[in-house]
Amino acid sequence: MITGLITALKDFMLSFGLPGLLAWLIVCILTIAVPVILSVAFYVWWERKVLGWMHVRMGPNSIGPAGLAQTFADVFKLLFKEYLLPGKSSKLLFVIAPLLSLTPALAAWAVIPFDQRAVLADVNAGLLYLLAMTSLGIYGIIIAGWASNSKYAFLGAMRSAAQIVSYEIAMGMALVGVLICAGSLNLSDIVRAQAGHAGFLNWFWLPLLPLFVIYFVSGVA
Repeated sequence: MITGLITALKDFMLSFGLPGLLAWLIVCILTIAVPVILSVAFYVWWERKVLGWMHVRMGPNSIGPAGLAQTFADVFKLLFKEYLLPGKSSKLLFVIAPLLSLTPALAAWAVIPFDQRAVLADVNAGLLYLLAMTSLGIYGIIIAGWASNSKYAFLGAMRSAAQIVSYEIAMGMALVGVLICAGSLNLSDIVRAQAGHAGFLNWFWLPLLPLFVIYFVSGVA
């Protein structure tokens, strides 16, 4: 029933030509981006509650039920704070640096399949696209340090970039095993290759257990 409603909505919007196509793409992007942003917000709340428990503190508990609105309040506070630019910074690079980190992180979700047909872009080289998008954020970090015209900020950016690159190499090599087992770069095909009656025992983590450990440790780091 839900699939039929989605198909009907898509056909209706596409009947308006190019404006309808653009509107449909915006709807699809928001359908993916909004839950991702909300999930990140609640993960931050959960992390702060766990850290509060570890520090024998309450954690967020005042804004919203159980402090659930604290993360959103922090976002609004950040948006409405006075906008400052370092006096000797490269203003253009300083402004676009956060975009170079945020935009690829959101764009990477375009190839993530959520169901059999629930994927924004079912491209054949989805795994390569995912690796490329997640790697582009490094440029935003380096440019942010460079644009501030501060040696301390630049050294910090270089350290962060070196850490990200080093662990992404390990993660990329771990994904090569998944690519070989699935025989495809398409993420939907990779998911279907792990289907079976045994459930999670059919997943590639079991035959590729050493690579799974490397990928998990690299992701956490």
